[in-house]
Amino acid sequence: MTEPAGLMMAMMQPPPTMEEEFQDWYDTEHFPERANCEGFETAQRLICLDGFPRYLALYDLTNRAVLDGPGYAAIARTRYSLWTKRIIPRMWGHYRAEADQIYPGQARLGANGVPTRLALWRFSGVPETSVQTVVDGVRLTFADTPGVQQIRVFEAKAAQAGDVIATIELAGPVPLPAPTAKAFGDTLRCLNLSNVYMPYWR
Repeated sequence: MTEPAGLMMAMMQPPPTMEEEFQDWYDTEHFPERANCEGFETAQRLICLDGFPRYLALYDLTNRAVLDGPGYAAIARTRYSLWTKRIIPRMWGHYRAEADQIYPGQARLGANGVPTRLALWRFSGVPETSVQTVVDGVRLTFADTPGVQQIRVFEAKAAQAGDVIATIELAGPVPLPAPTAKAFGDTLRCLNLSNVYMPYWR
C-alpha cells in the first residue's frame, strides 16, 4: 500500500501592531525556510476572505515522516530562530497540524490548476471509526458544485489527533454548499471551522 502524502498546515493572525513585522518574518524567513526544506513539495500562503484566523500556510510533504527528518529538524523545534520565538507567542488563533492525506492519497495543491479560492473545513474530535464518514460527506457535499478543481481530505496526527481537515480548491468565487446532517450524520457536530481563502501575495 502506498504511503499517503503528508501535510503541514498552520494558521494564525497577528495583532494589528505586529502586522508589518509578521509579514516580513513570514515572507523573508519562515516561509522560505519551509518552502526550500527537503521533502516539502509545495508551499502556499493564503489569506482569509471569510472566517478567522486571517492567514493560512499549506505545505504538501512527500510523507509526514519528513517532519522527523534532518532537513526539518535544522529549522524547527529546538532550532527556531529568535525572530520566530518572538512572533509565534503573540499570534491570535494559532493552529498547526501535521496530517496524512486520506483522500485521494497523493494529490498536490494546484494539481488541476491554480485555485483562486480555497475552502477549508475542520472537524475536531472525530472518532477513528467516523473518519470515513467525514470523507464521504465532503465528497457528497461538493459533488455537484461547479468550479471545484480538487477535493482533498487529511487526518491530523500527533497533538491534533482527532482532527479531520478538508480543502476544496475552487476556480473563482463559487457559491459554497452548506454542510448538512444528511451528508455527515453525527460528525456534523465536530465541524468547528469553515473558512474561505485566496492566494496571498505582497
